Amino acid sequence: MFENLFPNVDWTAMWEATKETLYMTAVSTFLTFVIGLVLGVLLFLSGPGQLWSNKIVNTITGAIVNLFRSIPFIILIILLIPFTQFIIGTVRGPNAALPALIIGAAPFYGRMVLIALQEIDKGVIEAAKSMGAKTRTIIFKVLLAESMPALISGITVTSIALVGYTAMAGIIGAGGLGTLAYLDGFQRNRADVTLMATILILIVVFIIQFIGDLAVKKMDKR
Repeated sequence: MFENLFPNVDWTAMWEATKETLYMTAVSTFLTFVIGLVLGVLLFLSGPGQLWSNKIVNTITGAIVNLFRSIPFIILIILLIPFTQFIIGTVRGPNAALPALIIGAAPFYGRMVLIALQEIDKGVIEAAKSMGAKTRTIIFKVLLAESMPALISGITVTSIALVGYTAMAGIIGAGGLGTLAYLDGFQRNRADVTLMATILILIVVFIIQFIGDLAVKKMDKR
């Protein structure tokens, strides 16, 4: 049945492309979560009236976040080609897509982290301060603990965006389902290949959303 519906699909190549997409998404999501968390916490704590209040640090960090999250991803990939070539040694393949994926998504997630932290009741933070809690304790036991459902929801949205980014990265030969859909599907006029790649991308997105929603429900104390 599948052979009739998708006569031009090389299933071995499709599976390899799916694994490459999952690899790029997983690695970039993890590093985006870590870097975005650092950026968001730094933005929050360096803001007015916060523990590390510092206008210069806050302004510079905010400018970096706003700059990189404002650049369209396809343009960012092109701009980062020399940087990617320098640290990866090539501009083709799944690993070559990682710098652009992370640099493109981490500032976006950092802003979402900031929003999540700003929604925490200030009374909770003040109570921790009055009890003599150290900054590290406030960060991990109060800020991150209280905002965890929002943080998970944010990384779920970001992860889904990264799946789309991996598809766009396929245009420059980054591998994955995007490359297969573009080179083997679009350029060779094989609509069934493009359709199958799209279906698999949608399945990945639905799975990420399902896991994210499940995690949020489990972490939400309300």
